[in-house]
Amino acid sequence: MPHTVLAEPAGPPGGTRAGSEFSPLLRTVKGQGLLERRIDWYARVIAVNALALAAIGTGMFLLGGSWWVVLLAVPLAVFSARTAFVGHDAGHSQIASGRRANRIIGLIHGNLLLGMSAAWWNDKHNRHHANPNHVEKDPDVKADVLVFTSRQAAVRTGFRRWLTRNQAWLFFPLTLLEGVALKVYGFQDLRRQSRGERWVEGALLVAHVVGYASLLLFAMSPGKALVFAAIHQALFGLHLGMAFAPNHKGMEMPDGDGERWGHLRRQVLTSRNIRGSFATDWLLGGLNYQVEHHLFPNLPRPHLRLVQPLVKSHCADLGIPYAETGLVDSYRQALRHMYEVGEPLRVE
Repeated sequence: MPHTVLAEPAGPPGGTRAGSEFSPLLRTVKGQGLLERRIDWYARVIAVNALALAAIGTGMFLLGGSWWVVLLAVPLAVFSARTAFVGHDAGHSQIASGRRANRIIGLIHGNLLLGMSAAWWNDKHNRHHANPNHVEKDPDVKADVLVFTSRQAAVRTGFRRWLTRNQAWLFFPLTLLEGVALKVYGFQDLRRQSRGERWVEGALLVAHVVGYASLLLFAMSPGKALVFAAIHQALFGLHLGMAFAPNHKGMEMPDGDGERWGHLRRQVLTSRNIRGSFATDWLLGGLNYQVEHHLFPNLPRPHLRLVQPLVKSHCADLGIPYAETGLVDSYRQALRHMYEVGEPLRVE
């Protein structure tokens, strides 16, 4: 279900009253009407994205007899990422007022168009939002292909130990597999879902696979279809990896033994923003405003830029560090963190 945390639990640092750090900011944002839905803006975004996907699909049929058709895999990857961003926003109830409408939008953009389970994504992503970068509670930093703490690195063995030693160099190449991995995770998650949810999610995932394969095979020869799919899925995964990588890696990583933070500090100290223009907003789907997104997860995407000055000013008044950097430097910081985590395994 959508994650809409807008209040902090009891026990913020320093013995201050529960909610005292975040509440004034929340009142200001609410008072300026920035939490109101922007259905008109999202309607335009969804319509433009649908037209772009339709145009690319038409181009695939027109160029299907030539190898030039594989070039269309590039814009398809870009607009597939736009589709994922819409699904992400729907999962946070940023788009419509009703839960059902957001659910339908998420199913269409996630399951049907991308083959990525909306239920799986929402479950995982909401747990991340509740405890970002928490080494015990955030599924995004659990030890898997990559690790994010020296404690996780110390127990790696065999091939995974080699991966950890070289994970900074392998990070972006590994994201080339993310497009396919997201589909696999969705099918695996069907076992966790309730019976009714499983039928809806599963039917749409199968419809995506059948529809995607049919589009490629009707538009072009099997050889071209295989090359096209490989390029499309690889670039789609890379694009998503480049959008998500800068947000938390290399930032504070709380654990069960550390200081208990309230909502404001928990979200601000573990998140990093990316400076840039409207082009950056478009390419990263608004996730470059990671601090604001984590503080107000159901805030409509076009309002993130408007809320940012309020958050920066509030953090400055409280003396809370607010991380913001350029896009290239954000990758450097994230990769440096992964490199340092693997350092002990390289000096054995």
